[in-house]
Amino acid sequence: MSTDRYVSPLSERYASREMQYIFSPDMKFRTWRKLWIALAETEMELGLSQNGKPVITREQIDELKAHAEDINYDVAKAREKEVRHDVMSHVYAYGQQCPKAAGIIHLGATSCYVGDNTDIIVMSEALKLVRKKLVNVIAVLASFADKYKAQPTLAFTHFQPAQPTTVGKRATLWLQEFTLDLEDLDHVLSGLKLLGSKGTTGTQASFLELFNGDQETIDKIDPMIAEKMGFRECYPVSGQTYSRKVDTRVANVLAGIAASAHKMSNDIRLLQHLKEVEEPFEKSQIGSSAMAYKRNPMRSERIASLARYVMIDALNPAITSATQWFERTLDDSANKRLSIPEGFLAIDGILDLCLNVVDGLVVYPKVIEKHMMSELPFMATENIMMDAVKMGGNRQELHEKIRELSMEAGRNVKAEGKENNLLELIAADPGFNMTLEDLQKTMEPSKYVGRSREQVEAFLAKVIQPILDENQELLGIKAEINV
Repeated sequence: MSTDRYVSPLSERYASREMQYIFSPDMKFRTWRKLWIALAETEMELGLSQNGKPVITREQIDELKAHAEDINYDVAKAREKEVRHDVMSHVYAYGQQCPKAAGIIHLGATSCYVGDNTDIIVMSEALKLVRKKLVNVIAVLASFADKYKAQPTLAFTHFQPAQPTTVGKRATLWLQEFTLDLEDLDHVLSGLKLLGSKGTTGTQASFLELFNGDQETIDKIDPMIAEKMGFRECYPVSGQTYSRKVDTRVANVLAGIAASAHKMSNDIRLLQHLKEVEEPFEKSQIGSSAMAYKRNPMRSERIASLARYVMIDALNPAITSATQWFERTLDDSANKRLSIPEGFLAIDGILDLCLNVVDGLVVYPKVIEKHMMSELPFMATENIMMDAVKMGGNRQELHEKIRELSMEAGRNVKAEGKENNLLELIAADPGFNMTLEDLQKTMEPSKYVGRSREQVEAFLAKVIQPILDENQELLGIKAEINV
């Protein structure tokens, strides 16, 4: 590890090696070489010739393929110091290794042929890794929701106690947001296309010259390149670059996942404050340098922290897309080099944290029950009122009595720190004609959770299980947290 210069925490602390490789120089420049091979092979297969002789031979293609992986970085780096152009430096370096093919590398192409097509390929691979991890987050959340589908817990609106729900039902709220993210991701991923090879302003003028104006042959170039690189098609029109709106769509998918993770992590942090739920905490983990007893939700806090970064990062591609001039300007380049890789590295770290947190989430039913029972008398008042009316009471009069007694019980709890004595107050009022024993029979939390259990079961069966069935080969990964 270098200690005398800045090192990104995204690589040192948060992102997996798998995601880091996708945005590595090796991935980038090996893809450049594959694209040069695809272009040369396409031109050869389409019969590019001069005076009846083929311009590109199988021998040249074989030579290019022989050196597709062993990149001579030292030569490229030295050359770039001279010419100040990364693509031409690597054309030169590749040519040094392939002397027979040196003259036909990059034939008819502009820099964006390798740069932009590689960006699309890299984003596609990165989205596939994000998808894999997202599906696993959905799987572990589904297991958690199913396990606790019938565990009553206080629900909150405005973070004030509201009608009860279950722990599992609350988890389905997190789960549903991640499934929406998966839908968005699949839509964007399935729609990604290559730039193809369209020349300096997108007109394919260079290929018109190479193939002597043969329009039918030129129409075959992009589809052939796309197929060789594993894509269905290329964008039908472009300037020098593919539309930067593509980057915006990708970044918005990442921002959506970040928002879902942030919401879940906030809920977990609040529940940990209430001591109802707790994220994983290792045996020797230290919660505070001063307060040794503390068990801080640091992983959930890290999710929230990184998620904010990803959500804000989505503005970068949007502004870049909006400010491109005509067929292209280069003010996208430096921004893309930062915003796209870092957005993916951060979301990778977020999903690993989500996997780790949910997989080790601890639930404390006794604490949940204690909180529930302290509030349940208030929530049971409607049922109590209905039972009292059945025994001859006046609904309007009983409603007013319950309102007054609820206020008195609330004052006892908040102003005097006493236990909630609403049931005792109601039992003492002859208007209700109910004993304390009668009232205590209504204090069963499961009576107040509505269809929570049934909703969880239906959601998991109808929405989640098909997703898991379709992605069986992706399931089972475990997340490693660096720090």
